[in-house]
Amino acid sequence: MSQHPHREPVQKLATGIASFDMIAEGGLPRNRTTLLSGTAGSGKTVFAVQFLAAGIAAGDHGVFVTFEEPPRDIRENMRSFGWDLEQWEQDGTLALVDASPDPDIEVIESGGFDLGALLARVENAVRKVGARRVSVDSLGAMFSQFSDQSLVRRELFRIASALKRMGVTAVMTAERTDDYGPIARFGVEEFIADNVMVLRNTLEEEKRRRTFEILKFRGTSHQKGEFPFTIVADEGVVVIPLSAIQLRQRSSDVRITSGNAELDAMCGGGFFRDSVILVSGATGTGKTLTVTQFLAGGAAAGERCLLLAFEESRDQLFRNAIGWGIDFDRMEREGKLRVVCDYPEVAGLEDWLIRIKAMIEEFKPNRVALDSLSALERGGNLKAFREFVIGVTSFIKHQEITGLFTSTTPSLMGGTSITESHISTLTDSIILLRYVETFGEMKRGITVLKMRGSLHDKEIREFSIDGSGMHLGRPFRHVTGILAGTPVHVSPADVERIWSHFEADAERARRAAAAEAAPG
Repeated sequence: MSQHPHREPVQKLATGIASFDMIAEGGLPRNRTTLLSGTAGSGKTVFAVQFLAAGIAAGDHGVFVTFEEPPRDIRENMRSFGWDLEQWEQDGTLALVDASPDPDIEVIESGGFDLGALLARVENAVRKVGARRVSVDSLGAMFSQFSDQSLVRRELFRIASALKRMGVTAVMTAERTDDYGPIARFGVEEFIADNVMVLRNTLEEEKRRRTFEILKFRGTSHQKGEFPFTIVADEGVVVIPLSAIQLRQRSSDVRITSGNAELDAMCGGGFFRDSVILVSGATGTGKTLTVTQFLAGGAAAGERCLLLAFEESRDQLFRNAIGWGIDFDRMEREGKLRVVCDYPEVAGLEDWLIRIKAMIEEFKPNRVALDSLSALERGGNLKAFREFVIGVTSFIKHQEITGLFTSTTPSLMGGTSITESHISTLTDSIILLRYVETFGEMKRGITVLKMRGSLHDKEIREFSIDGSGMHLGRPFRHVTGILAGTPVHVSPADVERIWSHFEADAERARRAAAAEAAPG
């Protein structure tokens, strides 16, 4: 017989915030108190209200206790997210307990401070609406006038114990002064709560980036580390759980056209339907033309196409397409094309990821082109950019649509770029466009560097651009160093001499190996 009594596992309450519940592996521990700590602007109050709003939508009534903002301001601020707190109060699904300070009354620290009256008001509100969820915002505002740490710890413990007795699942917010400093202002809050979560709003390379971390869930599991999130109008907090992305997407053998028959032949018959293709090259090498042909090929096949352009205006794109014999305006009128043009700086990378997903879900395209990733790279640091690319590529693959991304190399003659080195492994195919200087003339070259799951032409072929698009020519012969950005012309006699030296060296090596292997 076991010496240890059987203990029930900690049950979790789904918050209703799907992206968060994925990281929390089911939601917040039920009937326990969770401390939500963060710096100014990190989204603490939004999360606290969203926790109640999602509960009300699921039939769980709630109580919001405010120590900082007056209820009038909270009701007004939360309307932008589509949460009508006043209507919920009238419906009896939400109660607001106002403990915010009166600006006309000076608060003086007193040794006899007691939360008994406030807790009685909270308990009465819980009973009145039959609440199962409670949000307390914020502990710092409540205890800011008290310097006695032992008093703060005692009263915090009293709040947590009272909430547990009420049988509610609670969220309490707390302030911190440094995103990577002490968990909360008084240094004791994290030891009182069963669970601790941290919101950060860090400034990196002049860009703000919000992240979310579950520091501890007492007695139950959760995903570890920081996760990017954003705050979206009409929705609230949206966490981006990159670690939850799984490689389960299906792979198709169906080929689709690139919009150029000669390029299709180089790729072994065209692109795979659910693949992501990266087109890399210097400015002016033909990346936007490749995108334009890709979209035109899709429209000609009756497919819906989405173009996300971050470097050229709508009028420029339409004018360029007409110059190559492709009518974007007609494609739009037929409902086969949607073009979205904007500067990447108008939103953070997390916001762009949410926007792109929403556009794809609403328009339901068969093809998506993004021109270019290099422009979006300016929207955050390298980690945020890679997380963005992972999010976009995985979503496109799960939707089983074809994605074409472009990136601009920093050097006119080619070479690697930061963009390529960080996303090349995430793409299924890579097409390189390069300038090739030969005898005082600048030519263009194209090669298929990678094509997962397919044989492809490995030659570097010359191509030209005219009023009808891209035309591939013969392979470059007697030119070396094209991909490295240092093309050098080699005469046929030099090639023959190099090969003869190579063959002679190889023959000497074979003879030496045979001599060593011969018996004494």
